[in-house]
Amino acid sequence: MSKPERLARRTVYTSNWVNLHLDRVRFPAGRIVEEHHVLDFPFEAVGVLVENDRDELLFVRAYRYVTDAVEWEIPAGRIEEGESAAAAARREVVEESGCLTEGHEEIYSYYPMNGIANQIFHIVRCRAASGTGEFDRNEV
Repeated sequence: MSKPERLARRTVYTSNWVNLHLDRVRFPAGRIVEEHHVLDFPFEAVGVLVENDRDELLFVRAYRYVTDAVEWEIPAGRIEEGESAAAAARREVVEESGCLTEGHEEIYSYYPMNGIANQIFHIVRCRAASGTGEFDRNEV
């Protein structure tokens, strides 16, 4: 299978969270796309499936600025440099719900926006251990 060829790249924006590139790309059939948007994430991310003793899943409810909506979602976030997916999962669940977890197992990794972004997303499954009831209100 032939791969597309990057002919040129122009960086539009760069930060420690995300970079935006406009690539000129030739696809295998010969078509050239002058501005293929590429989101380049300098970090990986984790999403956490937290189950309780009744096999129910934990969801957090949070307002999201980008969608201007209150959403139900699984705890998720950036994996910090030097941090494992399991450690990031543990941290994100506490930050977003106050729940402590155990038995972390990475079950799947994928690229959720593979048409425009290179960020890999790790799914970690774990069990709820207990909860403090306190979470970082700036996180959710």
